[in-house]
Amino acid sequence: MTDQRLQAGPSTAERVRSACARPGGAVIAVDGLEPTESRVHHLLDDGSFAVAVPATGPHVDAAASPGGVQAVMELTDYAPVPLREPVRSLVWVRGALHAVPAGDVSELLDLIASQDPNPALLQVNSAGSDEAALMRLEIDSVVVADSTGAESVGVSALLAARPDPFYAMESCWLQHLEAAHRDVVDRLAGRLPMALRRRGRVRPLGLDRYGVRLRVEVDGGHHDVRLPFTEPVDDVRGLSKAIRLLMGCTFRNGLRARRS
Repeated sequence: MTDQRLQAGPSTAERVRSACARPGGAVIAVDGLEPTESRVHHLLDDGSFAVAVPATGPHVDAAASPGGVQAVMELTDYAPVPLREPVRSLVWVRGALHAVPAGDVSELLDLIASQDPNPALLQVNSAGSDEAALMRLEIDSVVVADSTGAESVGVSALLAARPDPFYAMESCWLQHLEAAHRDVVDRLAGRLPMALRRRGRVRPLGLDRYGVRLRVEVDGGHHDVRLPFTEPVDDVRGLSKAIRLLMGCTFRNGLRARRS
C-alpha cells in the first residue's frame, strides 16, 4: 500500500474522479455525428458511466442499435482563473454507448441523485425543449492528458478512488485568491526559484488535498509548479494550516507568535 505521506499529488484515478464530479465540460463524440454535450457524467458502481444527451439528437438513435455504438466522452478541466492556456487537463473515456431501457430510467436516476444531486438530472424525461435521454457508456479505456503527458487508468482504480475533498470549493477559492489576496500568491511564489519568478507572472492554478499548483506565465509559454503540503489534508481547518506553512508562517494554527 502506498504511504500517502509520500504522495506528492493526486493519483490519475483521483484526478479523473474529481473531473467527473465537476459539472459541465463534457461532450460525447460518435463517428459520423457532431459531438454533443453530456449533461451528466456519473461513474456507476458497475464501472460504466451514466450520461445524458439531448433526447432529440442522433446519438439516441445510434445508441439504440444492437450492441450500442462506439463513442468517446471527453471531459475538459478548465482552470478557475483566466489564463492564456485555460485547459488544465483532458480526460477521454472510450467505450460502447447504450440506451438505458425505459423501465430502468427512474431507478437509475434515483441512484445517481442519491450520490450526486445534479440539477441536470431533472431534464431527463422532462418533455420540454431541454429534454435529455439517459445513456450508459461501458468503459473500454480511460486516458488523462495534461502538460506532463498522457496516462491511462483502469476501471478498478477509478472505482477505488474518490474525488478530491476540495473539488467543489476549488474554483471559488482560487478566484478569490486571485482577486483579493495577491499577497498570499506572492508569498507562495516565494517558494519558487528566483529565476523562474523573475521571468513571468505567477497565477494560482489548482488546489487539492496534496498541495497548491501555481502557473508562471512567461513570454511564449508557461511553467506549472506544485507546492506540496507536508501531508494530505481533508478539511478546511487542515487546509488553512497547510497554506500557512507553505507561506512560511511559523505558527500552525494562525495564532500570532508569542514573544518570550
